[in-house]
Amino acid sequence: MALFAALLLTAGWVFLIGRSALRRIPRLLRQNRGKKGDAALSALLIQEPFLRAWEKACEWDAFQHMLNSYHGKLMILNGASWTIERTKAEAASSVGTGYAALVGSCWLSWMIGENFILFAGVLAFVALAFRQFAEAGKKLERRKKAIITGLPDRMSKLMLLVSAGETVQRAFVRCMEGIDNLNHPLDKEWGAAVAAMNNGQSFSVVLERFNRSCAVQEASLFTTVMLLNYRKGGEHFVLAVRELSYSLWEKRKGLARISGEEASSKLVFPLVGVMFIMMIIVAAPALLVMS
Repeated sequence: MALFAALLLTAGWVFLIGRSALRRIPRLLRQNRGKKGDAALSALLIQEPFLRAWEKACEWDAFQHMLNSYHGKLMILNGASWTIERTKAEAASSVGTGYAALVGSCWLSWMIGENFILFAGVLAFVALAFRQFAEAGKKLERRKKAIITGLPDRMSKLMLLVSAGETVQRAFVRCMEGIDNLNHPLDKEWGAAVAAMNNGQSFSVVLERFNRSCAVQEASLFTTVMLLNYRKGGEHFVLAVRELSYSLWEKRKGLARISGEEASSKLVFPLVGVMFIMMIIVAAPALLVMS
């Protein structure tokens, strides 16, 4: 069983790689010089053949819908410059890595004679092939939570600056003062908006692009309030932003409460494991004495 699966999967892999690419492998092995050589060999054996297979599979509506959803998430995470070709390459690399793990486990299962390795290889294929799809969704959710939790503080600073006499545009720029590290998603998008304003783009265009880049409903509400009230300035602007700020603070509290509940639920499994071990330690001497 394992030998048949290994031969079949290996033959399929060789077919996907193609005859011309196989001829290039010895030359790449001779010229292999560190990371660049490894990357070229990985692209030849894993990315390129499965990229061609993925493009064929995308002719089916189900795969096309999956690719579009994945591409949309990567565009939000990496910016509008992210192309569909790079998304296809990422997807092909994930599927190719999983397929390589499956082929390796089949051969290892045949050599050792252990069928469990074959089952583990199937699990590894599923995990590696679809890990990037799941990770993109998780990263997008973490990014959304980070933006929602960061907006109330930024709005409070904006209201203070406007109340102190700054114009809305100037206050928007000054909110980035003292922030050099742009690892936070909100800081990154806010910094890009400030850079666009410094390059001469109008405030309304900058806010609309900021809204699209954040891709969060709360950021959309914030930019809408800004666009409707930034020309008025003063008390009118502060009152409008303060009203929205209250609702965002409540949402931030709700997210913090949910995060705390998730953390406590994650602690249940280690505690159950520790309790199970303690029960074994306590009950083992009694059972040994009885036997």
